[in-house]
Parts: sequence; C-alpha cells; structure tokens
Amino acid sequence: MTAAVTAAPTLPGHHGALLGAALSQLDSVILGKGGQIRLAVACLLARGHLLIEDQPGVGKTTLAHALARTCGLHFRRVQFTADLLPADLTGVSVWDAAASTFRFHEGPVFSEVLLADEINRATPRTQGALLEAMEEHQVSEGGVTRPLPEPFFVIATQNPAAFVGTSPLPEAQLDRFLLTVTLGYPDPGAERRLLESGGRSQTVRGLPALLSAPALLAMQAEVDALHAAGPLLDYLQLLARATREHAALRAGLSPRALLALLAASRAWAYLQGRSMVLPEDVQAVFPALCAHRLPLRDPSQDVQRVLERILAETPIP
Repeated sequence: MTAAVTAAPTLPGHHGALLGAALSQLDSVILGKGGQIRLAVACLLARGHLLIEDQPGVGKTTLAHALARTCGLHFRRVQFTADLLPADLTGVSVWDAAASTFRFHEGPVFSEVLLADEINRATPRTQGALLEAMEEHQVSEGGVTRPLPEPFFVIATQNPAAFVGTSPLPEAQLDRFLLTVTLGYPDPGAERRLLESGGRSQTVRGLPALLSAPALLAMQAEVDALHAAGPLLDYLQLLARATREHAALRAGLSPRALLALLAASRAWAYLQGRSMVLPEDVQAVFPALCAHRLPLRDPSQDVQRVLERILAETPIP
C-alpha cells in the first residue's frame, strides 16, 4: 500500500529565481537537452562529479563550458592523452635558484570546474591521480597537502569503449562519478537552429555569469538540509535490495552508492523547488546514478531497460 505524500512548499529566498535564470540560459545554448542539463546542475548541487559518455561532436565540451560560465566559476579543460602524466594535472614543484627553495606550480586541477576530456584515453595512473583529487578534494605533493577550490566540479567525457586507444575506467573508479549522462544527437528542430546560428562556441564565450561560487556553496548547503522522511529512506533501501538481487546484475548498489542516490535525489528535489524529497525525485536520478555502477551479467543486455524494470517493480512504501 502506498502512503499519501503531502506536497512540499517551494523554497524561499532568491536562490530559486537565480537558479531558474541559469537553467534558462543553459537551455538556450544546449538545445533540446533540458533533462541532461538539469542532471548536470543537480550533480553540481549535490557536490558530485559528472561523467558524459558519448561520441565526439555532440556538445560535451559546450555543456561544460556553458555551465562554468553561467555559474561564474573558473573553468579549465584538459585533453587526456596516453602521454599525459599525473603531474600535468596536479602540478609540480620547481627549484627556484634565486630563493633557494622549491616553488609549487599548480596544475589545471586547481580550478572550480575541470573538464577532463576523453578521460579513457589516459593511462590508469593518470586517471587515478584525477580520481584521487575528486575524492579527497586535495592534492599532496612533496609532503604538502594543498586543498582544491570550493566548489570543485569535474566533468569527464568518455568515448565509447570500441574507439581506438581507450583505456576503460574500472568499476571502482566509475563509482567516484555521481551521475552519468549521454547527450546523443539533437532533434531535427534543434539541429536546424544550430545550423542557422553557425554553432554555439561564440555564444558560450559571451554568456554572462548569473551565479557565483558563494551562491553555489549556499545552494549546496540548502540541498544538504532538504528533508528525507523515513518512508523515503525505506524506498531507497528497497531499490538497493532490488539491484542486489536482480538476476541480470553481477553486483548491486553499495552503501556508498545509496548515500549518493540520496544526495542526488535531494538536489533534484531542490531543482523542483521542494523542501523535501519525494519518490519521483529518486526515480528521476536513479538511471543516471546506476547505469555506470551496475555491471551486467550479459553485456549484450541494455542496462537502462533493467533499471526501468527495477523502478516499475519496486513498490513505494
């Protein structure tokens, strides 16, 4: 039996209006991808990191750059290649003869939004260096620990595994990404507008900053405070059990992944203007949170179909 859920009031204050304006601006740049844009923003609000899996040329870099510009955050892009070293990301200490000391030169990881382009073209050692920074929000070099900026948001892109020169991320490293999205081809109408405008690169460079780092940190704190009732937590546990017992999956959601699902659900509820999490918020982020975490016994199966069946068959307490 499903319990009745009382509608939650909308969030007070000016952050809702600012966030709405930011989403509208992103919609005007990344045409026809409103769902993916909102998942990316929810990932940022939940203090997570985003993995975009798709082929080149569908707007992954444009999305990352537009998000950083709109949020007023410092943005850097790194093209991952087979010869990229960990120090190329994190930075290196160089001897300063005049001062008779080593001086640390920060790498591109010291930015608020980092685009790790084609992350699966780098060696596992370099991938691991970035993922350590993502997890710890700090870099250790020469016996000194240096904190990364706040907020710190990594958007990594990954080419399909069939592409030449790729080194797939292991499951344990994939788990460090909160959500995964796929942009795909635009619909005919959006593609036509793209052709008529000549692309979006010039548009992105001129985007005004509608948010700021302090505003985003305040929003993240508000997301953390969103209420999740007992029955909602029961629902999360039922979904986790369903993934662990499903015949098509080799492994289910871990406790850490379950905490990530709660954080992402809170962020999605915040985007809807609610002050509490509802089952529909969980259902909205569930596929993007689970697709890269749940290995299939039969790789020929479609993980999205498996996740749809789990959502359909799991009762809401």
